[in-house]
Amino acid sequence: MAKSIISEGKTTNEAIENGLKQLKVSKKMVDIKVLENEEKRSFFSILAPRVVKVELTVKEQKEEKVREKREIKLTEEEQETARENVETFLKELKTNLPEDVEYKIEKTSTGLNVDLNSKNLGFLIGYRGETLYAVQNILSAIAGKGIQNRVRVILDIEGYKAKREKTLEDLAEKVAKTVIRTRKAVKLEPMQAYERKIIHSKLQQNSKVETYSVGEEPYRRIVISLKK
Repeated sequence: MAKSIISEGKTTNEAIENGLKQLKVSKKMVDIKVLENEEKRSFFSILAPRVVKVELTVKEQKEEKVREKREIKLTEEEQETARENVETFLKELKTNLPEDVEYKIEKTSTGLNVDLNSKNLGFLIGYRGETLYAVQNILSAIAGKGIQNRVRVILDIEGYKAKREKTLEDLAEKVAKTVIRTRKAVKLEPMQAYERKIIHSKLQQNSKVETYSVGEEPYRRIVISLKK
């Protein structure tokens, strides 16, 4: 059943905005019904505080389907160019990082794997890896300089990704057991696309539960429910 709430405000717009904040969704993700309009006020209520009530109902979201993208293979020359581009950038970046920072660049058929290691790089990881993925995007753009094909750069810092993947896989199993026991669907907190993919993959072979994503970025999240 779609989620609905009733929100109040001094004007229709204020009531809608208050409701959107509660639901943490955008306006285009809900159906809006005005229950009490500021213009429809009786003579006896003219001295009462003005209150507008609206009902917001979250629209049903289509299941997220993970599409397989055709990966473009890079030539040896393109791989080496990408490596040189990234190494030049990292040498410069390293001068602004802790002295013990080390980096490793590995060429692949689709791009590069880059590892940064130190004991003081938490600020480059950020909350839930947000900064790490921003840096990864920058490296991808730098790696592709002078190359026609898209260069895919996979960045990891202090082994963060492996730790995060293990955390998400454990979470998926724990929530799946809860769903099976209570027979109630559970909606997880908003996650980035790569994190949702880990959850989907972990529970793909589970015969009792299914996963799908709802909402829009950056509030898109996974729902784990019993299979119908």
